Amino acid sequence: MKNLYILTGCSKGLGKTLLEVLLADKENMVVGISRSPMEETGNFKHHSLDLAHSEELSGKLAAVFPEGDFEKAVLINNAGWIGEIAPIGRLDPTGIATIHAVNVVAPAILMNAFVHTFGGRSLKKTVVNISSGAAEKNMDGWSGYSSSKAALNRLTFVAQEESDLKGYGIRYFALSPGIVDTPMQADIRAAKEEDFSNLSKFKSFKENQELTSPDAVAQKVMYLLDHEGDFGDVLQDVRMF
Repeated sequence: MKNLYILTGCSKGLGKTLLEVLLADKENMVVGISRSPMEETGNFKHHSLDLAHSEELSGKLAAVFPEGDFEKAVLINNAGWIGEIAPIGRLDPTGIATIHAVNVVAPAILMNAFVHTFGGRSLKKTVVNISSGAAEKNMDGWSGYSSSKAALNRLTFVAQEESDLKGYGIRYFALSPGIVDTPMQADIRAAKEEDFSNLSKFKSFKENQELTSPDAVAQKVMYLLDHEGDFGDVLQDVRMF
């Protein structure tokens, strides 16, 4: 197989749709990571991992990054967690640690392994970190989500700087997908109004059919990957192309 894709959060939402698109091309080998077990196929290998467990992820890296003479390697850090929606002072301490483990630490571990594995090899190399517009907004109740996505953005910028300096030839993108109709949006709508002043606004997105479909966003992700030369900046937003 010519192309290797490593995709986190592949069992539902945007990740599931991306997986379906990628597997339609038999030249692609896809290594998926999700908590939910999934059936493997000839060009799909799956690892049931909870990305909140950093040590477990670190112990599986050799299997996540298979050997092969690939022409292209792509890491898509899609998995993300909205976390507990509540103001600082009423958050569960374990949840604070977990959201940063899932949204920042796991992508960093996988990026580190990606560079270690492919940085010195001559092939097309790309990393797409699914970010959020919340990284740049002060949203009450979202301290964990907003700050973890902001950290992911900075991590992506630094990685691109290092790739340029070291000559790794890796392109990095932090991609905001917009407001997508996924299970995460259902979690947001289930929040308590006293914990999240924008609750009615997010409920209206669903009621007014203003949410973007996972299919539409998946197509934008694939467009970005197929037209990297048209995108000069690390930070991208699907609503802008």
